[in-house]
Amino acid sequence: MLAYFLKRLAMAVPVLFGLTIIVFLIMAMIPGDPATAILGAYATPENVERINRQLGLDRSLPEQYFIWLGNLLQGDFGRSYSLNRPVIDEVLERFNATLILAGASLILCTIFGLVAGIISAVRQFGWTDRIVTFFVLIGISMPSFWLGLLLILVFAVNLRWLPPSGMYAIYGGGGPLDLLTHLALPSITLAVVATGVIARLTRAAMLEVLRQDYIRTARAKGLSERRVIYRHAFKAALVSVIPVIGIQAGFVLGGAVYIETVFQWPGIGRMLVQAISTRDLLLVQGGVLVVAASYVLFNLLADMVQHMLDPRLKT
Repeated sequence: MLAYFLKRLAMAVPVLFGLTIIVFLIMAMIPGDPATAILGAYATPENVERINRQLGLDRSLPEQYFIWLGNLLQGDFGRSYSLNRPVIDEVLERFNATLILAGASLILCTIFGLVAGIISAVRQFGWTDRIVTFFVLIGISMPSFWLGLLLILVFAVNLRWLPPSGMYAIYGGGGPLDLLTHLALPSITLAVVATGVIARLTRAAMLEVLRQDYIRTARAKGLSERRVIYRHAFKAALVSVIPVIGIQAGFVLGGAVYIETVFQWPGIGRMLVQAISTRDLLLVQGGVLVVAASYVLFNLLADMVQHMLDPRLKT
């Protein structure tokens, strides 16, 4: 087990190195002058030259990259010029809010996706299967940002059951209940598409397992249908679904960028939108790199869980 973990961790290192190159090059190719965007009305030639020198933008791209990479390896993500604070402090503060939103969405999509997939497989070709399939297809096809606006219109504007935006109430609040009420709409919005994906693949995995000989043997021994499904079929199907859940973890983390904008959630996605508009290169690079590294980590954890559930992977 330890050898497998170290092997997977070693494979993640070049992936992370490649991510740094991609993030740096994408930001370098964005049109416009960062120094001019930072200075605004104060963008005189002398000030632009001074900012370029301070940011290292007067050097070649390879030199800029290796300077940035060297600082990263020392834990220095640079300093945000738009916020006048260290990038790592701002990114970690915003990332905590994003993790709350993404974590709640992942829990919702995992529970509802697994339950919907199991029910649909057990009731194959029945009305339950058709209803679940219908809603799954709608969920997958519906744009998340449009669904978010629709939920705000219904539950926040018309019914006034839930707040439309923010993480806590502006006046008062701040407790767990306040957080949950603000978390409801964005987490549901973010979880819908992932729920549909998990449900479809869970259904396919369950149907394949239910056709296996050992399932027929378990039924022939007189085991209850509930035990056959949950103790035998579901456990075997879960091995195939775990990697999908890991991928969806990265999906909800990346999808938080536009969901946070719709719901004004103070997470890393909203921070990136604001940083791009102000051309804060170091803040954008730090935020994207943290999100991408988290996606790699989630997939690594999913591989580890799959490895523990399936003994055949140990050979």
